Amino acid sequence: MATNIDFKNIWKQQTSNRPNMEELLGKLKKFRNQNLRRLIFANIGLITTSLLILFIWYRYQPQMITTKIGIVLVVLGMAIFLFAYNKMFMVFYKIDQTQSNNEYLQSLYTVKSKQKLMQTTILNLYFIMLFLGICLYMYEYTSRMTLSSGILAYAVTLAWIAFNWLYLRPRTIKKQQEKLDELINKFEEINHQLKES
Repeated sequence: MATNIDFKNIWKQQTSNRPNMEELLGKLKKFRNQNLRRLIFANIGLITTSLLILFIWYRYQPQMITTKIGIVLVVLGMAIFLFAYNKMFMVFYKIDQTQSNNEYLQSLYTVKSKQKLMQTTILNLYFIMLFLGICLYMYEYTSRMTLSSGILAYAVTLAWIAFNWLYLRPRTIKKQQEKLDELINKFEEINHQLKES
């Protein structure tokens, strides 16, 4: 019994499900540029903040050792965060249009492992140092306030840190991971299809 199998149509249906390579490269380029921009803004923001903090220390000469330790902890926390974050610059910078599918995938795996380190160890260290530094820094100035004003100042500051830690940080991490996982999955799918063909 002969059957008429339309191989052309089957092939068209199969290839239509494949990710569009140009569209995928466009997404990769957008992802790369967004991360490079984020990196540049983080550098500008944290370096400016550190310089401002050091200027305040120089200009207003805090008296208590707790204030000075607080300033050092905050600036050191920012420096450690930037040092680790800037290590990702070359990874993003090297992702370009001339790589093979496998090289794109390897670059994305590298980004994922470095991003995981940033989102866990480095970010945790940064927040702990920032939290301790701000608490120590504020002590000199809140000790001159009334008890209720000092408690209010600490409560507002701690609420802002908690909001960043418990709400903004997880949301940002989730969004970053989703974008990266989507790219990795599509490149893995293409590599798998190339091995099969």
